[in-house]
Amino acid sequence: MQDIVNVVFWVSCTFVLAGWVKGVVGMGLPTVAMGALGLLMPPVQAAALLVVPSLVTNLWQLFAGPAFAPLLRRLGSMMVMVFVGTALGIGFMTSNASQWPSVALGSILAIYALTGLFMPRLSVPARLQPVLSPIIGLLTGVLTGATGVFAVPAVPYLSALGLTRDELIQALGLSFTVSTIALAVCLAGAASYSGGMIVSSVAAVVPALVGMFIGQRVRDRLDPQVFRTWFFIALLLVGVIMAVRAVIEMRA
Repeated sequence: MQDIVNVVFWVSCTFVLAGWVKGVVGMGLPTVAMGALGLLMPPVQAAALLVVPSLVTNLWQLFAGPAFAPLLRRLGSMMVMVFVGTALGIGFMTSNASQWPSVALGSILAIYALTGLFMPRLSVPARLQPVLSPIIGLLTGVLTGATGVFAVPAVPYLSALGLTRDELIQALGLSFTVSTIALAVCLAGAASYSGGMIVSSVAAVVPALVGMFIGQRVRDRLDPQVFRTWFFIALLLVGVIMAVRAVIEMRA
């Protein structure tokens, strides 16, 4: 009984924290949730838990923006390939044969953190976007299916398209919404999204929204660059710890 209470407490705190980060910077809920929950449970369980909170918060972000239809036309091929890639990658995460999914998740978190800390701002010319968008979508989908993390390489790519701030936030909402739906469909297809897990995922919406509300209230009081730096440092540490621990467990 005490173990169940501890898990519920950890999951609740995780989604409050993840929602808070999203409230401050407009993204990060799935990444933070996967990182924190991945220290406690297999990545496939963590991914199943985050589906509904991620979907609810990202739908709000998607439809609150100014340019849904133009963005959908511009990024449509990318979104289609997210589904294809997720279907290709889901078998890796749903395999219970080894600790490799945890190694992959930790590695992706660490790589994402390093790109956030050190990668210079990129710019993708308009003439290359029709070619690059489906490729980025495919890669994002494969990593979504394999690790449950939606951010790589979608976030750096969308940030390089020259969108306005509001358009970028809405584009991220579009990408994360599609990735969440693709992940849910593929988890269900792999019999890794049971009724009990759906109920738990729905219950996680409340702490996620509480955290998001708090984050929005304190956003103007925080230095965005300082917050971003510490966010990526924490994510790097979590990713390294997760990957190293999984490797040690495989060798034990």
